[in-house]
Amino acid sequence: SIREIVRILEDAVGCTAGPKGLTVAISKPYGAPEVTKDGYKVIKSIKPEDPLAQAIANIITQSASQCNDKVGDGTTTCSILTAKVIEEVSKAKAAGADIVCIKDGVLKAKEAVLEALMSMKREILSEEEIAQVATISANGDKNIGSKIAQCVKEVGKDGVITVEESKGFKELDVEKTDGMQFDRGYLSPYFVTNSEKMLVEFENPYILLTEKKLNIIQPILPILENVARSGRPLLIIAEDVEGEALSTLVLNKLRGGLHVAAVKAPGFGDRRKDMLGDIAILTGAKHVINDELAIKMEDLTLAELGTAKNIRITKDTTTIIGSVDNSSTNVQNRISQIKMQIESSTSDYDKEKLRERLAKLSGGVAVLKVGGSSEVEVKERK
Repeated sequence: SIREIVRILEDAVGCTAGPKGLTVAISKPYGAPEVTKDGYKVIKSIKPEDPLAQAIANIITQSASQCNDKVGDGTTTCSILTAKVIEEVSKAKAAGADIVCIKDGVLKAKEAVLEALMSMKREILSEEEIAQVATISANGDKNIGSKIAQCVKEVGKDGVITVEESKGFKELDVEKTDGMQFDRGYLSPYFVTNSEKMLVEFENPYILLTEKKLNIIQPILPILENVARSGRPLLIIAEDVEGEALSTLVLNKLRGGLHVAAVKAPGFGDRRKDMLGDIAILTGAKHVINDELAIKMEDLTLAELGTAKNIRITKDTTTIIGSVDNSSTNVQNRISQIKMQIESSTSDYDKEKLRERLAKLSGGVAVLKVGGSSEVEVKERK
């Protein structure tokens, strides 16, 4: 019966609930079983052969999945509540209640419960409170809770916290990327200023932004001459820099006439345009040169270029440090615009990319590196 199926599923998931919940071993076709206290993983792993049981399991899994996507926690409670609703609806239907009346009753009850919960809620503000909430989600592990609170403190409520597996035996470590970082490195190793670490390191550089591909040097010659006279370095972020343009920049760097480096712009298509716009706002650049803009590259003045305190470029990443104050009006307006896009977007992928942009603008990214004595321990902690 439906009630028997629900109870079996409820028992499998319910035993993991709460701070004193039990761990569950999930058998795999290959390799060692997965040991977890995550109710969502447990319900996802249940694949009944009976069609009715499979349908009920799918309903509970979908409910837990939405809870996981929107909140990131509470999947066990959500699974238990969903199972209970199915069980009670089944009882009422068996007693002769009209199914439409049952549905209306469930919806009215939902509104009453939401209203009651909203009246009980309070905002979590202090680092200590964040640590307490995180500790509960981390199965009572106070160390994980305090590290998560540290991450939130580092990047703020709009920042992004990512979890990675540590390469060493260190159990927990927090790293924060200051400023803005994107996954594009130098276009030539000849741009390197620190040969020991193979890095480009600039202090107080100018930053030129363009959506165009630079093949010839002529359009940027006036900028190069002005920057060289200023004695400051120059970073060029473009769709690509190749051919004569790249070789001339490398030659100028090797001769010591100009401290310069070039990297490809992050992203593709419209996303690249948006990210270049974000960098322009963060660095104070007045223009991102493209075909739609009336102003030409050769007409740019130094005052219209972006600036930063420091720039650090590896073969894979570019980090812009100490640019425009994140509390400036332009940055805050851009943040508000991205938040509105997140709310209106229906694509999970687009939302993820928008949140990444939001994090880069509002507070950076904190990386929580998780280690342990075994692969099973690391996966469960992660």
